[in-house]
Amino acid sequence: MSGSIEIALGLLAVVVGFVVGLLLQRSTIARRDRETAREREALLDEARREADLVRKQAALESREEWMREKERFEAETRNARIDLEARMRSLEERESGFRRDSERLLAEKTALDSDRRGLAEHRIRIEGRESELKRVLAEQVARLEKISGLTSSEARRELWKNIEDELRTETTRLASRMREGAARDADRDARRLILIAAQRLAAEQSIDSTVTVVALPNDEMKGRIIGREGRNIRSFEMATGIDVIIDDTPEAVLLSGFDPVRREIARISLERLVADGRIHPGRIEEVVQKATEEIEQEVRELGEKTAADLGVHGLAPELHATLGRLRFRTSSGQNVLKHSGEVARLAAMIASELGLDAEVAKRAGLLHDIGKATHHEVEGPHAIAGMELLRRFGEPPIVCEAVGAHHGELETDSVYPILVSCADAISSARPGARREGIETYIKRLQRLEELADSFPGVERTFAIQAGREIRILVQPKVVGDDEAAGLATEIARRIERDLQYPGQIRVVVIREMRVVDYAR
Repeated sequence: MSGSIEIALGLLAVVVGFVVGLLLQRSTIARRDRETAREREALLDEARREADLVRKQAALESREEWMREKERFEAETRNARIDLEARMRSLEERESGFRRDSERLLAEKTALDSDRRGLAEHRIRIEGRESELKRVLAEQVARLEKISGLTSSEARRELWKNIEDELRTETTRLASRMREGAARDADRDARRLILIAAQRLAAEQSIDSTVTVVALPNDEMKGRIIGREGRNIRSFEMATGIDVIIDDTPEAVLLSGFDPVRREIARISLERLVADGRIHPGRIEEVVQKATEEIEQEVRELGEKTAADLGVHGLAPELHATLGRLRFRTSSGQNVLKHSGEVARLAAMIASELGLDAEVAKRAGLLHDIGKATHHEVEGPHAIAGMELLRRFGEPPIVCEAVGAHHGELETDSVYPILVSCADAISSARPGARREGIETYIKRLQRLEELADSFPGVERTFAIQAGREIRILVQPKVVGDDEAAGLATEIARRIERDLQYPGQIRVVVIREMRVVDYAR
């Protein structure tokens, strides 16, 4: 029983506690609600104050913006008004100008109309006068035709023919006088200088040729030169760099190669081997080595001697050796080393006559063909090769330029390349300097005569003085005295354009009138 009471009391205590807790919780919630309501009211009041502040600030900014826009609009309106007033003034000025131009054009149109009426009246008067002149001219032409017995077209042709003949004669006579005057004034000094220089040079007339054929004592020697299975000839060709050609030519062997110095070494070596009789690879190398040393020493001494004889000093040792190698080169049969010496003397003489530096001219003349000793080893013309060689060994620029430009491969303002070219031409073109094939020589003479015979009025042509002069006989009834001068000029220009020849060719036109009668 007591247990049930305790349980009941416990339950009652729990219920009471729950009710008290619930009441306390409701009281707390009510208090919190009141506090929340107060906070909400405070927040709303603060929000209203901030909203009023923002609204006032926005109203203030809007008013300021409106004032700025108003001021901007007023300024733009004022500027637009000023611009409009300026345009109005401009339009008024243009309208005033157009009005003045219109008045001026109207006045000019009135004047033009008046002039047009005057021109029309003048044209009518001119046409009347032209008709009268045509009538009078027709009457005069009819009278002239009746008197002369020629029609107007025939008379016109006759008149033009006479005028053309007179003009041709006068033109030819004037050209002849001008040409003779120019020849006297322009060529006199040049011919004197060149002739003085050429006459002062006593050039040797002998010409050495490079020997490429080696004579043998007998044909049995060819077998010894070939050797067993060709070992001797292979060793010889390898040591000298020269091809040995053994054919059916009796007691002779041909040496072939581009390098004349090597060909000379091969010739000396083969002659010594043949004379000695001992021909085998070891002996071949020994003889070729000795011959090479001798030739190198010879070309060096020859270059030094040539430079010393001409008074050209200060050349590099390599240039002495290269200059000496020209001894074994020929150009159309003319020895290049002797030719270089001649050019050096001639260039120095011409330079002295012209008041130029004779030493520079002599040095350039001596070295002008030095590229021929090396141009088979390098590409390009021998003049350019020589110029590069001289630059490499420190020759003066004026000498290098004269050597490189003496054939026209380079453009230059210096006078020395022209001087060297002139001396080169004199040395090459003098009689006996170079050999020419007989067939080429005969063809050139025939072509020269055929060219002159192609002109109208030419009766006979003779090429004389080894082709350096051509004499032309003309028909006197076809070619007059004045026309003969023009014919000589035309033939000379045609020869320059169509033919290749050394030096110059003199053109002589001969017109001769012969009258023959017999006394019986």
